This record gives sequence, structure tokens and C-alpha cells, in this order.
Amino acid sequence: MSDEFDDDVREQAEAVYQALLARVGEGAPERRLDATRRAVELLGDPQRAYPIVHITGTNGKTSTSRITESLLRAYGLRTGLLTSPHLVRFNERIVIDGEPISDEDLVRNWEDVAPYLEMTDAELIEAGKPPLTFFEALTALAYAVFADTPVDVAVVEVGMGGEWDSTNVGDGQVAVLTPISLDHTKALGDTVAEIARTKSGIIKPSADVVTAVQPPEALDAIREAVALSEASLAAQPRDFDVAATRVAVGGQLVTVRGRAATYEDVFLPLYGDHQAQNAAVAVAAVETFLGRGTQPLKTDLVEEGFATATSPGRLQLIGIEPTVLVDAAHNPAGAETLAQAMRSYFDFDELTFVIGILQDKDARGVVRALAPVATQFFVTEPASERALPADDLGELLREEVGDEATIVYGDTIDALEAAREWAAEEPRRAVVVTGSIVLVGSAMAYAEEQGWKQAAQ
Repeated sequence: MSDEFDDDVREQAEAVYQALLARVGEGAPERRLDATRRAVELLGDPQRAYPIVHITGTNGKTSTSRITESLLRAYGLRTGLLTSPHLVRFNERIVIDGEPISDEDLVRNWEDVAPYLEMTDAELIEAGKPPLTFFEALTALAYAVFADTPVDVAVVEVGMGGEWDSTNVGDGQVAVLTPISLDHTKALGDTVAEIARTKSGIIKPSADVVTAVQPPEALDAIREAVALSEASLAAQPRDFDVAATRVAVGGQLVTVRGRAATYEDVFLPLYGDHQAQNAAVAVAAVETFLGRGTQPLKTDLVEEGFATATSPGRLQLIGIEPTVLVDAAHNPAGAETLAQAMRSYFDFDELTFVIGILQDKDARGVVRALAPVATQFFVTEPASERALPADDLGELLREEVGDEATIVYGDTIDALEAAREWAAEEPRRAVVVTGSIVLVGSAMAYAEEQGWKQAAQ
């Protein structure tokens, strides 16, 4: 009976996801807030039931969100976390106290929320406007889940941009901006300044703002938004930093200079200098949320928060014998960060990249960032209607790295298996899957299914 019940609930949860997928997808967001505002208004404005730490940026926002949530949870707070997109299962997007929402809770909350989403759809259609999109409906659902739980604090990652992103119906007491660079240029603008202005739209009156290191034009836009909103620029790069980091087994030891104290030699189970920077931003955000930067965090709780932090799909080991890593880098800045991390944190003689990229990304920029550390590329395409065809990406790669270093596979599984066979030929070779979050998710699911992390017998 129990197994039958679990199967039934799993099917119902999948039906929730399919109902959301029937809406306009995340690749075509509506530049509006009124639709989501109306939905949450009908739901009783659940986003006002708890404080929010709102996080935007181009790179690092998911990891920063997850580390921030982990630190707040270490303090005994009941946390909600909204991140996008998911890697393997939809439930990953809505997290309660560090665990993806259960199928049962997802279904129950959906049944409560769906009638109000339908009412909103009807009003929009009557006014000649498109109904709620996938992400608008997801946002309303997540805010309702957090109120129903209830949570003490929600850490909310922006979907795209900031100003008109549906998550912006919530008012972040702390607004966090991770590094900003060029990405989603068709939707957000052609310059870093334009993109920064859009992302700074999450800054609300009386909010405390925390920003990572930014290009000068981005920082100028953030400061302008702070002034216009009469918010407070609580923490900028001069106020906190990574004082030191050194490689450790399974991650790194970091010393973070926060707003209120320095936290020395704390183990972070994530690879890369960029993850140390993300951790520093998270520390500053939590210091700001808990005591407006005037009270040091408890060292043992920082240690606990860092130790329990995860960042799936970000320099994550998914296979051994041979080594297979995944990283969700999908723009040039992310790819440069990945390449640097492979140099600093690993000691392989040769690397092959299984790569697939979406059409709206700077594929050439990604390839050029990875080429200096790559022996070769196994080219495929993500399981997305927006995927750049493998043959087109292969042609681009031949132009950049030559024919011998470019191997094209139409099927992702074939590309993954061929790359593993290549890596298994020599003991100091490794495979890195990157270029698209969708591709990374597919690789993670296949690795789990095949038991790649079990030592070869």
C-alpha cells in the first residue's frame, strides 16, 4: 500500500510539473510584474508572511543562494529556498530546510494554488494579455509554499534580470548582487550597465544591499539604484573579502573577512576561488540580515553552514574511474572561472569537455575560455528546443581548436560514453561536462542511473 501511495503521489507531482510546462517557458519571460502581483494578491500575498533575502547577478547566484540558506539554517531558522532551473527533478527548485519539497507537499500546495492561477489567467486573457508563464506560476506557488510551511526566512534567487522578474513581487529586506557580466543580452540589454540597471530593480526602499565585486559600470548602476530607492549600500567589496584560501581534500579552507568579523580556515566542500567569493558574499548577506553587519556570526555556526552547503552541478564530481565532473558554466565569464578552477584545484594531465550550448548563448566566447585547458571537445546538444545544433557547434569548434580536437555526437549519451572511454585510457585524464545547465542535468541523471560513482570492480 505504501509503495502504491508513493507511486501515485509521484505521478501527481509529475502532473504538476507538466501543468507548468504547458505554460510559456522560461526562455521567453514576460516583462511585467502585474500578472504575478495579481496572482499573489488572490492568494493573500503570501510573500509578505516572512522576510526575504533576494539574490540576483549573472554568475554565482545559485551557489550564493544555497550557501546563504545553509548559514541561516545553521542558525536554527526554518528556511525556504527558491532556485532555478532544476538539474534533475522539478522539486529541487523549492527547498524547505535544506530538502527539496516532497511530492506530497508539492501536490497539496498546487491544489490550493491552481484555482487562483486559473482566475488570474482568465483576467489576463479577458484583458487581451498572455496568461501566466511557467516562471510566474512557479513564483506564486513557491511563495505560497513558504507561507504554508511556514518559514522564518526565504532565500529567493531571481529567474532572469530583476526589475521585471516575477520574484520581484516580494520585497527583499536584503538585496544581494553577485558578479554581473554579459548574458541574456536579448532580454536584458547589450551592455553591462544596462544589465546591471535591470538587475538592480530588486533593490527596494529601506533594503540593505550587498554586492560582490563588480565592473565599474555595474557598480555605478547599483549605487544609482540604491540612491533612487533610498536603500542602504550595506556591504560592497571593500567591506568584506576572501582573505585566504587553500586547497583541501574535498574542497578548500577559506578565511573570510566579513563585515563584523574574520572567520578563519573554515572548510567549504566546494571547489574554485569563485566559490570562496560566493561564500564571502553569503557571509556578508547573513551578517546583514541577522544584525545589519554589526554582530559577528558564531564561528561554529559558520563552520556548520559552510560544511552543509551544496551546489549541485557546479564543479561537482559525478563519476570516478574515470573522473567525470560537471559544471553549469554557460557564458564566457562562467567558462573562464571553470578553466581557472581546473588549473588551481585539480592536477590532471589531459581534459576533455563534453559540451552543448543553447542558441542564445555566446558559444564562441565559452569555447575560447575553455580551449586553453582542453585536450579535445566531445560536442553534443542539450535536450532543449533552444539547443544549438551539434553540427553547428562542431563547426564553430573546428574553427577555434581544429578538426582533430573536435568530435561531434548527435546523442548526448554517446558523447558521454565516448568521453569516458577516452579518459579511461590514461590514469590522469578527466571528463568535464559543461556549456548548459540542461546538459549537466542530463549527465547527472545518467551518471546516477549507471552508478558512475561506484568504484570499478
